[in-house]
Amino acid sequence: MSQNNIKLYIDTLGCPKNFNDSEAACGICEQAGYRICANPEEADVLMVNTCGFIGDAKKESIDHIFDMVRLAEMREEEGSTRPLLVVSGCLSQRYGKELLEEIPEVDLFLGVNEYERLPEILQETLQRLDREDKQKLYNSCAPERFEEFSARRLEENPYTATLRIAEGCNNRCAYCVIPQIRGGYRSRRMEDIVMEAEALARAGCKELLLIAQDVTEYGRDLYGELRLPWLLRALAKTDGIEWIRLMYCYEDKITDELIEVMKTEPKICHYIDIPLQHCSDHVLREMRRRSTGESIRSTIRRLREAIPDIHIRTTFITGFPGETEEDFLELSSFAGEMRFERLGVFAYSREEGTPAGERPDQIDEETKAMRADEIMRHQIEISREVCREKVGSIQRVLVCGKDEDGAWIARTQYDAPEIDGTVIFEAPDQPLHPGKMVDVRIIDAFDYDLVGEPV
Repeated sequence: MSQNNIKLYIDTLGCPKNFNDSEAACGICEQAGYRICANPEEADVLMVNTCGFIGDAKKESIDHIFDMVRLAEMREEEGSTRPLLVVSGCLSQRYGKELLEEIPEVDLFLGVNEYERLPEILQETLQRLDREDKQKLYNSCAPERFEEFSARRLEENPYTATLRIAEGCNNRCAYCVIPQIRGGYRSRRMEDIVMEAEALARAGCKELLLIAQDVTEYGRDLYGELRLPWLLRALAKTDGIEWIRLMYCYEDKITDELIEVMKTEPKICHYIDIPLQHCSDHVLREMRRRSTGESIRSTIRRLREAIPDIHIRTTFITGFPGETEEDFLELSSFAGEMRFERLGVFAYSREEGTPAGERPDQIDEETKAMRADEIMRHQIEISREVCREKVGSIQRVLVCGKDEDGAWIARTQYDAPEIDGTVIFEAPDQPLHPGKMVDVRIIDAFDYDLVGEPV
């Protein structure tokens, strides 16, 4: 089959970094002559880009793989040509050999470092499908330096887009497998990042989401020092970009210089994602985090003093091995004290191959879940109050689309896509479209979402 006739469908799971990989995979294949397909029932190649970070994500990935297996078998039973089944991403990188044995229906397994070679791998696989050894695993180690993708396929109207500034991680937290999957930290050259930002702006992008396993670590390996403030100043000069959003920041690297850039550069959203995980010094040490309860409080205080309307998103882990009732009560009290504008809480997921996963003092699943639920019950009240405080204010919003009732859905600078809340409003007389930025007055509030009216 000629590459020009091959239709590729990619089902992407997991974090924005995975979606960024899938956009690159689509662009690279399209550049090689493959056709990207939006309907899996029409595709010649069905690919699942998996997540393998925690237990729930692994289960979701396996479920999606078997959904594709059933679809392929159904099409074959109906007399159609069986599509090629491909599994890529973090789950495949982490468990490639095991998956190869456990799911013989899948033709090809790829790790996270193979997307640039995807067209040739697909072609080689299609040519050997009639052989008995048709199954194959491509799972190379991470490169030593950041490697650029040669292409990227964006949505038709890419008003918001991720911008990768690094790959891999050096933090080695006791519960995390990301360094094993993605390798060590590799910063991307600043000129390449700025060049992509300019290309995204020309394509109509209004919002950049800076992503890496640790955004605040940017530049140390490449330039000998933390360079995120320099990068932000350079990106802020990009014509057409109106919002720059910081995701995955580590508390111990939020410097005064970074805070000053966030305060003075109007394009940088007054929003920061800082996955803190805990506040107890005992648990933080066991997690191998560099933060302490006091350093966390100091950083949050510095952020809020410099940027009074800053919205801080964070995540907690409950039930980490050895977490005592006293540790949990300290975390729960801390959540109430800090009143984070955005908070997610996850029950600890025991991962093989991690120091935490090998500890004997594991906490039972029920206790972990109950602790997470208790914090989130209180957080709903905080979130509702944060939303109500916006009633009467005028907010600049980015239009994202319409809901099923025809009302417009938008986001403020305080809301990351697919994670945080939205603003709902009606504007029957205005010529709006996704990607347009408008001012709305907030007239009502719910637990996480707002209701507005055009100004």
